Amino acid sequence: MSYGIYIGRDHTADGIAYLAGYGDEPSGHWLEIHPARDHPEGATITVGVTPKADMPGHPSDIPQVRRTARNLRVGYSYFRGVTGSLTNGGLNEHGVAVRDIWSTSRAELIAMTPKDQTGPNYSDLARIVVERARTAREGVDLIAALIAEHGYSTYGGNSHIIGDPDEAWVVIEFAGGRGLWAAERLGADSIRASRPGYIGAIPARPTMDFLFPGHFFDTAIEQGWYDPAAGAFDVNAIYGDGKGRWAGVEWIESAMRELAARPQKIGLEDVFWSIGTEKLTGDTAGYGQVVPLVHPEHDALRMLWHAPVGPVTAPLLPVFLGQTSVPDAFRQHRYLTVGESHRFLDTRKKDKDPDSVSVVAQGVETAGSAVYEFKRLMHLAFQKPDPILDEVRAHWRQVERGAIAGLADATRIAGILIEAGEPDLAARSLTAFSHARLAESLADCRALADAAYARIRMSGDLNLTGAPRSPDQIW
Repeated sequence: MSYGIYIGRDHTADGIAYLAGYGDEPSGHWLEIHPARDHPEGATITVGVTPKADMPGHPSDIPQVRRTARNLRVGYSYFRGVTGSLTNGGLNEHGVAVRDIWSTSRAELIAMTPKDQTGPNYSDLARIVVERARTAREGVDLIAALIAEHGYSTYGGNSHIIGDPDEAWVVIEFAGGRGLWAAERLGADSIRASRPGYIGAIPARPTMDFLFPGHFFDTAIEQGWYDPAAGAFDVNAIYGDGKGRWAGVEWIESAMRELAARPQKIGLEDVFWSIGTEKLTGDTAGYGQVVPLVHPEHDALRMLWHAPVGPVTAPLLPVFLGQTSVPDAFRQHRYLTVGESHRFLDTRKKDKDPDSVSVVAQGVETAGSAVYEFKRLMHLAFQKPDPILDEVRAHWRQVERGAIAGLADATRIAGILIEAGEPDLAARSLTAFSHARLAESLADCRALADAAYARIRMSGDLNLTGAPRSPDQIW
C-alpha cells in the first residue's frame, strides 16, 4: 500500500520542505545508486506488465531519452504479480524526489481495464520521473505524456507524490484503460499524507494547482458517475475508493499541524517520527525514507535519510547522491527477493535453466542482510514492547542525533574538496561517512537483538504461537 507525507517549508524549523514515507510491499527493499547515463539515438526501454500479473497485460518498448539523471532510489522485486527491479521512491541530481503510493480506483474502472493493457506501470512511472524530471511539475508532465502516448498498465490504481524544493504534486493514475489521471499541487503551506493517495474537489478546468486530461469530466459523465448539476467534482468520490481521507491520514496530518503550530515548528526528528511511530509503522513497512527538498551548493551533497526496514525499530541515516556505493549489507539480497527460492548460487544448471542462477552476487550475499537483521530486532521488540521497544527506540534516536550532529562537517568537507577540484576525494569522503554510520547501526542492531532474545527467552515470553504480536496501528 505504501505511505507518503509531504511537509511544506513554511512549517519546518529549518525552512526546508520534506518528502517522507515507506513502501508496503512483501518483498525486500534495497538501496541503489544509478549514475547519469548517455543513451544512443533510438534506444528504448521495456515497460508494462506481463500476462502473469494479477491484472495482466503485455510489455512494450518505448523510447529512451538521450541522457538520464544520476539518482538514488529504493528497489524491490515484486508486487501483485508485477516482477522485476521495481522502484518505490528516490531522489535525482536535479533535486526531484518521488514516492510511489497505492491508490485504488473504483470497482467499475478496475473491471473495465483491458486484459491486454500496455504502457508503463506504476513503478516505471516512478523510475522515469527520477531519471528524467528536472522539477516536480516536469514529473507530472512526464506522467501525463507517457499515459497519453503509450497507455498505462495498472494493478488497480496508483499514485505518486513528486517533490522539489519549491513545490510538490500528488498525481493519481486510474485503472480502466481510459488514460485518466489527476494532479494537485502542494505548496509551502501544505501538509499532505497519502495512504492511499487522494484528491478531493477540483475545478471544472485545469489551473495552476489542478491538472487533468481534457476527457476527465466527460468520461465520468458518460459513465453516469457524475452529474454537472450535482455540484463539485470530487475525484476520490467519483474515480477513487470514495472514502476520502483515511483515519490514519487524518491523524498524522492533524498531529503534524499541531507540531507546526508550536514556536519551534517541525524539526527533522518530528519528520522522522511521522514515518516511525508505531501507530503507523510495523512489519509491512519495508523501509523508511526522508528526503530534505533543498538545493545544496553541489548536487553531490543531495541526500536522503534511509532505514532498511520500517523506522519504528531502525534508525534513519544519511545516504548521499554523490557517494560511490551502498554498503553490501544494504543492497539486494536473496532474502525476500521473489524467485530466489528456486535459484542457486551455482551455475551447474544454467545451460538448461538460466533462471536457476541467483540474481544476487555471491559476494553481496555473504555480507549479511541488513533487512534480515533489523527485522529480527523488530519482532523481538514487538514481543515485549515494554521495555524493549521503548529501549530500542530511545537508542536509535540517539544514533540519529549523532548522525545529524556530524552531517554539517561531512558535507562541508566534501564541499571544500569539490571546490578544490577534487570531486573523487569528495565522493570518497561522503561514502566513508555514510558507510560508517550504516555499519555502526548494523553492529548495534545485532547486539540489541542478541540481548533482547536472551531476555525474552529467559523470561518465558517468546511468542511461539501462530499469532504474531505487534503494536496497534490505525491502518
